Amino acid sequence: MSTFAVGDEDFLLDGRPVRLLSGALHYFRVHEGHWEHRLGMLRAMGLDCVETYVPWNLYEPEPGRYGDVAALGRFLDAVGRAGMRAIVRPGPYICAEWENGGLPHWLTGPLGRRVRTRDPEFLAPVEAWFRRLLPQVVERQVDRGGPVVLVQVENEYGSYGSDGEYLEWLAGLLRECGVVVPLFTSDGPEDHMLTGGSVPGVLATANFGSGAREGFATLRRHRPSGPLMCMEFWCGWFDHWGTEHAVRDAADAAAALREVLECGASVNVYMAHGGTNFGGWAGANRDGELHDGPLRPTVTSYDYDAPVDEAGRPTEKFWRFREVLAEYAEGPLPEVPEPPARLAAPVRAGFEGRAALDAVLEVLGDEEVVAGMPPAFEELGVDRGLVRYRVAVPGPRQPYPLGVTGLRDRAVAYVDGAFAGVLDTGAGEDVTLAEPVAGPAVVDLWVESLGRVNYGPRLAEPKGITGGVRHERQYLHGVRARALRLDAFGAAAVGKVPFEEVGSGETGSGKADSGKADSGKADSGKAGFGKAGSGPGLLRGTLDVAGAGDAVLRLPGATRGFVWVNGFCLGRYWSAGPQEALFVPGPVLREGPNEVWVLELEGDAGSGVVLDPV
Repeated sequence: MSTFAVGDEDFLLDGRPVRLLSGALHYFRVHEGHWEHRLGMLRAMGLDCVETYVPWNLYEPEPGRYGDVAALGRFLDAVGRAGMRAIVRPGPYICAEWENGGLPHWLTGPLGRRVRTRDPEFLAPVEAWFRRLLPQVVERQVDRGGPVVLVQVENEYGSYGSDGEYLEWLAGLLRECGVVVPLFTSDGPEDHMLTGGSVPGVLATANFGSGAREGFATLRRHRPSGPLMCMEFWCGWFDHWGTEHAVRDAADAAAALREVLECGASVNVYMAHGGTNFGGWAGANRDGELHDGPLRPTVTSYDYDAPVDEAGRPTEKFWRFREVLAEYAEGPLPEVPEPPARLAAPVRAGFEGRAALDAVLEVLGDEEVVAGMPPAFEELGVDRGLVRYRVAVPGPRQPYPLGVTGLRDRAVAYVDGAFAGVLDTGAGEDVTLAEPVAGPAVVDLWVESLGRVNYGPRLAEPKGITGGVRHERQYLHGVRARALRLDAFGAAAVGKVPFEEVGSGETGSGKADSGKADSGKADSGKAGFGKAGSGPGLLRGTLDVAGAGDAVLRLPGATRGFVWVNGFCLGRYWSAGPQEALFVPGPVLREGPNEVWVLELEGDAGSGVVLDPV
């Protein structure tokens, strides 16, 4: 079997110097039916290695209850069949613009800032998780004939903390669990980051998108020997809701890639193929230089302006990178694989049934919790979804401002069942309804987490109402909280929801041309779409597909919510843009009827569903 080691200047495969030409591809952001194609695209671009994170919270939603942990092993087997090597970054923290940086909410809730430290209450669940996960990696190391050549210790720790004892413990745990391939850390090429994030005796690598010579010079001041590697060569960037789409010029990115390779370094293109934040797993960031400002939630698409786009197609950046990488490849590059099947023809459908949010909550919601003050999402055991907080304003009393302190992240308010406004925390987390409220009254606040922070000092902060509800200066107590989790939307459960028939006719919302959620097509509001009814709720429709394949889904006139196709959650939509459509993997669709659920949370669900070939 082969050996892979760290030499004084190079990586050594069976004692022979090698350069890693790697690309990031997060298997959990790509439908399993597309793994083989996406790996083939990376090979055709000139890469011989693939890197992936592993999101802990995806696989352990509750302590000791595990999901499909074996998916990592299946992906690594696919990497081996593709003739590629693999770099695994198991965390426990991964950032990755992923919900909570990959850490489970049930851990960050009680521990807060004690995560990612030597705290025993953090280390114990980390050890239990690694002992469950790492056999997938250990069994597929290069010394056993598998593809795995490197494993990361934590992730960009120097951007967060300086607990060297924690990092050394984690490196020791990886070795104790059977990892024999070289370990590494990755941090920004800045002195404080490399100082805080490096581990003695463990390879240090750097992350940057340009300025390779300067970045590697900084790394060399800290590590005079060992292979040079840019573990994250940022060739693009991700998007936040309500901002412009991020784009990087292909020629500029290719020139920066060439500079990395001219330094004699190995590289990992981040992202080579980004994929999609299916299932509402997109994270969020805090604005500002110190990452402590307003929340900036990440969009559902993780296209990243990567050389292989969200639908698996080569971009101009792909061809520019292929030209650069071909000069460093061993032999000619493979041909570009044929794309997966595309949807044969557009499909449009109206909504057939609608259920109000309260009715959906009655069927799919958790048991109601009554508390003196509003419980946070973590106290309710909620990772993704929303919570209805119901509080009574005693009376009689005069109209006073009604406010919420510590709101995360967005609330739709109702007073005595009537819509009263949307509370947005863009300007701060202490918010007030526009119109005063008199008593007695019943106030409902439907609060949604837009994604937990995945990077910076605000990591591990709770969601929901983290302060209280006030009328004038007085806190209102006796809060009733009931959660509606995204995971509750299974076929059998949704089948019990009391849908009401939606009448036929022209566009029901009257908003077919509003917001960036619209496809911009002149016929998107034509007759044949059913009336959506008014207000938030769960809507159901059927797409009759002939010639299933990769597609994009649009909701003309819809505002904000989530979409499922055949029970598969495509993720969040939002008219705030810049994302205007959701990617639908071909394997999710089937010939004939395909059921669609739209959970509209803020406005009206629009006129219907549009499915177009990708």
